[in-house]
This record gives sequence, structure tokens and C-alpha cells, in this order.
Amino acid sequence: MTIDWYKEFVDLKYEPAKDDLVCLFYFEPAAGVSGKEAAGRIASESSTGTWTTLFTMPPRMKALEATAFDIEGNVVKVAYPIELWEEGNAVQLLSGIAGNIFGMKAVRNLRLIDASLPPAYLKHFKGPHFGNEGIRKMMKVRGRPLTGAVPKPKIGFTAKEHAEVGYETWMGGFDFVKDDENLTSVSFNRFDDRVKFMTKLRDKAEKETGDKKSAFLNITADIETMKKRADLLKENGWNYAMIDVVVAGTASVMTMRDYCSDLGLAIHAHRAMHAAFDRNRKHGLTMQFLAKLMRLIGVSQIHTGTAVGKLVGTKKEAMLLADVLREKKTNGIEHMALDQDWGLLKSAFPASSGGLHPGLVPEVLDIYGTELVLLVSGGIHGHPKGTRAGAIATMQAIEAWQEGIMLDEKAKNAQELSEALGKWGYYKPK
Repeated sequence: MTIDWYKEFVDLKYEPAKDDLVCLFYFEPAAGVSGKEAAGRIASESSTGTWTTLFTMPPRMKALEATAFDIEGNVVKVAYPIELWEEGNAVQLLSGIAGNIFGMKAVRNLRLIDASLPPAYLKHFKGPHFGNEGIRKMMKVRGRPLTGAVPKPKIGFTAKEHAEVGYETWMGGFDFVKDDENLTSVSFNRFDDRVKFMTKLRDKAEKETGDKKSAFLNITADIETMKKRADLLKENGWNYAMIDVVVAGTASVMTMRDYCSDLGLAIHAHRAMHAAFDRNRKHGLTMQFLAKLMRLIGVSQIHTGTAVGKLVGTKKEAMLLADVLREKKTNGIEHMALDQDWGLLKSAFPASSGGLHPGLVPEVLDIYGTELVLLVSGGIHGHPKGTRAGAIATMQAIEAWQEGIMLDEKAKNAQELSEALGKWGYYKPK
């Protein structure tokens, strides 16, 4: 007598329907469990199955089963009928394809690599409010990366000190000043005070430079507090809010996307905590899936790493992340990514950050091109002549890349860049 029914969820001849949502998993079966059974358990537990055969089950439910249809070594593709998913609810999607399956004893390791989202699923989501073209129009920046920096140290400045560092950043030619992930509203730097001082010096910098200046001010908190902080940003003429999207949670980001859009605010997404579940290459989720999820629910940009700075991530992964965010359509890469057509959903910017300085700028731009938000923080504040000179040096490095000349050549007539190279050269921090 059959007790369990996991292998019923495996059909290697199955062809996914056009509305199926398809997931790509890496998996390692536990001792004594075959690959086919483990794949069946993944499909079963994330859809209609349970651990044993049931006494009664309506025949129509057969059509709701997920199907593991392609198994190559430790990689499996699972197709899910569109009917399994609530319209416009990305939280429920995670409960299925990234839920109980990660706790099953039958798999020693499990990693959600990617999910291909069909048009029937995408049509219920709004995606980014502005799109990259809208952000560029808003900031009046063309032909180069958008640029920004976090005052460093990332936390410790008073609100007034923070704004003063921000002013020097703007005056060096940067577009944005950015709060870091752990700065919200602390005793020595209250959010309201930071907004007040930043607004005053933003207006001063705009008047003195004639350029649009902005900031990613971190509103992360409970939803009601985030709404109040977003209101304050709008009242003071800001066009962005920053949210630590992983720790804040998918549901709150979905709520704040609509709230911020109504206020005309774009969302800068910091990915703090992502490495808790995406750094282990055998278990958890990939950063590319997180990036895809965030584009789906509507952020305007998210951190994607540098491949050459202090954070983990290869050049190939950085390029894949950038494409997931920027392109209308991306093609699958064997065992690494699935096809994705975004349809009418707008684009989002990759934000490259983590251990950058002027000497590394050309390498980053070789990877990303100009369609990114380039965040260089310690690499401007540590400049021998200070923050403003560091920002100028970074802009000079961007110019060198655009002109197709080496940094050493550019530095002959760019004092700030010369001084930056004198300190850091092409050093890659670890």
C-alpha cells in the first residue's frame, strides 16, 4: 500500500503552460532520499501535497499540483499552476516557493535560484513608479551614472554634522547623499532634525551649483512611522525615501510603494540582511531573486554589489542583477537564471556600493555601463583633501572612463584624482 505520494509530483515529460510560474532550485537530498523523491517533495510541499495519501481529494485538485519537470543533477525546475497564487500578493508567493520547503528533513540543502513570472502573474503588480527614464528626468542627469555617498562613519554624526558632510558631497558634484542601513532616528541624530538640516543645505547646494540635489533618507520603521516620515520628506521637497527592504518585509514595501508613489517619492532599497539567506550558495535564496521580487513590487533601485569592492558577488552575478532590474526581457542562463519578460513593468536601477574609491570606478563602469547609481562613500571621505575633493576625484574618474583614457593619464590634469590615486591606487578592499 502506498503511504506517501511525492513521486506523483514529478513528470519529466511535462511541458509548462504559458501561465505556469516556474522556479529553478538547487537541492541536495538527505541521506536515503533519492533525487527524484526530493524533487517531488519540493513540488509537493510548495503546492497541494502533504506527507501521506489522503482519504478524499476532489479530482479537480490534480490540476493544482506543482510539477518537477526537469532534473539535472542537483538542479530542478518546478512548474506551478497560476491558480495557486493570489493576484498581486508577493507575500503569499514567498510563503509557497520560499516557505516550508526550506525546513524539510528530506533535503539537506535547498536554494531558490530564480523564478520566471508569467504575464498572467505580472499583470497584477505595478512595478516601479518612475522607471529609470523617469528618475533621470527627475534628476536632470543624462549620459553618466547617478552618483551618491553615505557620510562615513555610517552612524555617529549629529543631524547637523551629517548634513554638513552631505553638503560637501553635493558640492563635489554628486547627486545624492545617502543614509546607511542602521541610521534611522537615533538619540543623537533624529530623523526630523536630519531632514531639517539636510533640506537647508540641499537648497544651498542647488543654488550654488545650479544642479538638482537629493538624498536617500532612511524612513525604515513600522508602517505608520514610515508614512509619517514619508510625509515629512514630501513637505520638505524631497523626491526619494530609503527603506531597508529585507528587514522591513515584503508586505510593508508593497504598502509603502503605493504610499510613496502618491507623494511623488521614489524608493531607494537597501538590501541589509540579504546575505543572511543568500550568501550560502547551497541554501536559501539568491540575490537575483530578491532583486526580481523588489522590481516586481516597485522599488526604484536596489543595491547589487560591485564585484570589485568589499562585498561578496562576482562580475557575472553583478551583470545578471543589473539585467534583471534594467532590461525589459532577459534570457535564461543554464542553472543560473530563467527567462523573464517584464511586459509593461518599468525598470529599476542597480546601485553599486561597498568599498569603492576613484581608482575602482572604471572597473565598475565596465561591468554596469552608465545606467546605475554609483555609490562611493569611504572613497570620497577618505580623500587626502576631504569629502568635496573626493567627490570631484570620482567625477573625474567617470569622465576618464567616458573619454576612454586611463586614470593615470587623466590625473595629469586632474589634481583631485591624482591625490586619490596617490592614496588608494587601484586597491581592492577585502
